[in-house]
Amino acid sequence: MIVANDLRKCFKRPGVRKSAKNSDIVAVDNVSFTADDGSITGLLGPNGAGKSTTLRMLATLVSPDSGTATIDGADVSGDVLAVRKQLGFMPHNAGIYPRLSARENIHYYARLCGLGKQQAQERVGQLIEQLDMKGFADRRAAGFSQGQKTKVALGRALVHRPQTIMLDEPTNGLDVMATRGLREIIRQLAGDGHCILFSSHIMQEVAALCDHIAIISAGRIAMEDTLQGILTRTDQTDLEDAFVQATGSATTEQDV
Repeated sequence: MIVANDLRKCFKRPGVRKSAKNSDIVAVDNVSFTADDGSITGLLGPNGAGKSTTLRMLATLVSPDSGTATIDGADVSGDVLAVRKQLGFMPHNAGIYPRLSARENIHYYARLCGLGKQQAQERVGQLIEQLDMKGFADRRAAGFSQGQKTKVALGRALVHRPQTIMLDEPTNGLDVMATRGLREIIRQLAGDGHCILFSSHIMQEVAALCDHIAIISAGRIAMEDTLQGILTRTDQTDLEDAFVQATGSATTEQDV
């Protein structure tokens, strides 16, 4: 599972002196939430809300300025290698090597993760079957559709059999059928006991998939609950209206 406590991250404004007032951009401001095994947790927020920065801190790609987080009990700041062994991360618009085939892209990552040659070949074959990539597995990635690229990137994230899986805007650029297919894969992974955390700004996607939702706005968690819990707490019947209610309240509190 994932446990985040008071994560905070600031970045320097480009071209502004370090000593100048408001020289920092607060990307994530004391974010806390949990994501459980066997469950799908959605980090819901608009572009620029702090979703990607939060995931990058959890993935050990960016160090938090303060706060703590653990992935399956391993600290993201103090036990980086243990976190990476247990985590599969698919970043937003993850690039794949265009001159390699889908199979070669995933096999390369399998070897980087420490799988032996034979073990890597077997694992890649399993993922090609699981993710329905047989039709393009041995084609060069140059010219792949967005849906095909996403499957390859997901295959890379899953190749070392991680318990915890994080996906940053995974359906971005996908058509309806590719989105439906990816949703089924995510449900299957959760059903197999994996902890799934994904970020999205698409209300319908989060409502359709998530067991638990953390709404993030201006770098802060505005509300965290089940879908029904959020609807009840905001006295709304639609997640979009509940989102507006929750983030409006958070903005008001922050301004005060």
